Amino acid sequence: MLTASSPRSHAVLAPRDIARYRGCLLGGAVGDALGAPVEFHSPEEIRKQYGPDGITDMVEAFGRIGAITDDTQMSLFTAEGMLRAGVRRKRLGHYDPVTVLHNAYMRWLYTQGERADNPDFDRVQDGWLITVKELHAQRAPGKSVMEALKSGRVGTISNPINESKGAGGIMRAAPAGLAMLPSGPFELGRDSAAITHGDPTANLAAGCLSKIVGYLRDAWSLDRAIQETVRVLQLERNHEETLNAIKKAQELAWENVEPREALRAFGKGWVADEALGIALYCALVADDSFERGVLLAVNHGSDADTLGAITGNILGTMLGDGAIPRHWLENLELRDVITTMADDLYKGFENTEEWAQKYPPS
Repeated sequence: MLTASSPRSHAVLAPRDIARYRGCLLGGAVGDALGAPVEFHSPEEIRKQYGPDGITDMVEAFGRIGAITDDTQMSLFTAEGMLRAGVRRKRLGHYDPVTVLHNAYMRWLYTQGERADNPDFDRVQDGWLITVKELHAQRAPGKSVMEALKSGRVGTISNPINESKGAGGIMRAAPAGLAMLPSGPFELGRDSAAITHGDPTANLAAGCLSKIVGYLRDAWSLDRAIQETVRVLQLERNHEETLNAIKKAQELAWENVEPREALRAFGKGWVADEALGIALYCALVADDSFERGVLLAVNHGSDADTLGAITGNILGTMLGDGAIPRHWLENLELRDVITTMADDLYKGFENTEEWAQKYPPS
């Protein structure tokens, strides 16, 4: 059973170790790929199809083993937005991360064969990421995200674009925790989600994920990262739903409850606070095993790819990419592209012409 997995030992990683950056993005993508075949399934349906332990390895989705979904696609464009915001700041002396992130999501929208009602849509279709042909595959993009981006409007905290509380904002927020930008991980994650999701919980949950990833990037323990993130969260209006989900994850992790039973307390994970709570619970009870935590998340079913992705982001940042089973990485779609993006986030923002061509300041 999943609960019988034993802890693994991993090398102690220094703060801002490149393995943490790779672990975050690769771990998220691996969790995404593991969950893709069982999205929309119930836990009972998963066990009926794959056996009493549920899904335990990558199986085919979208015509291949190791296929990523829109979760990883959009995470890559979030990472690109972070890098381009940094270039803009260094070369132009100022930056607006929300506008730069929105432009990045406009490029993702282009890869999906769609257009936005925005006069700048064609102007922002540049850089290297949109030239990756595999990213032009449609992998079940979320309705709220597509409608918000096609509108051409830019959602913000003060001017919400809709009332969506779905997990489509938190699923792509982790790279904001890796970026070394003045705005800080919480604000970057929160504001990135607000571009397409208007409910405060959707945005605060994304901000919390980014903040936790930022602390883990700096070698904090997961318990301490959660504790300090809660202090930041409590300063925000409308934080109650997100706070309750985090507290529930902590309380259930401390109790001697069978994990599958504990996960029923969170709901299905389609909304942001539930997704955050499930991912934190799975990471807290993983016993330093990337495999244990991510498999527990994806076997919850429903929004399985997102649950696997953000659990993978957390555990990957905490443990490094060396903790991810090699056979999963070998089968992962766009592994080289994901690794390149992680390495570039680790390098930071080089003030060179070559870097500006790779990540144009817009």
